[in-house]
Amino acid sequence: QVQLVESGGGLVQPGGSLRLSCVASTNIFTIFVMGWYRQAPGKQRELVAAIGSGGSTNYADSVKGRFTISRDNAKNTVYLQMNSLNPEDTAVYYCNAHRVLAHGGYDYWGQGTQVTVSS
Repeated sequence: QVQLVESGGGLVQPGGSLRLSCVASTNIFTIFVMGWYRQAPGKQRELVAAIGSGGSTNYADSVKGRFTISRDNAKNTVYLQMNSLNPEDTAVYYCNAHRVLAHGGYDYWGQGTQVTVSS
């Protein structure tokens, strides 16, 4: 069973930065597509950014140019560098590991880390 542990959330002022980390307890980390999702109060969970095993990335339009996702396969870790934060970025951020299978796939989720952007 894959365990995902997020860290790095907290309270930050508008315009500030945070770096989220997600460590996966697996010896086959490289086969997973990793992603960051977030859920704000009253809203559905949405994909923020994802990174494939080969390093390709995808971002939500709302965070393009401000957030950067990266992975360090040697450390089983995925990062989300968040710059120019605004109050609309306030949400619980969840780490996701997606295992691509021949027929469908499987997802693992972390417990989430709170990010609050407020003056």
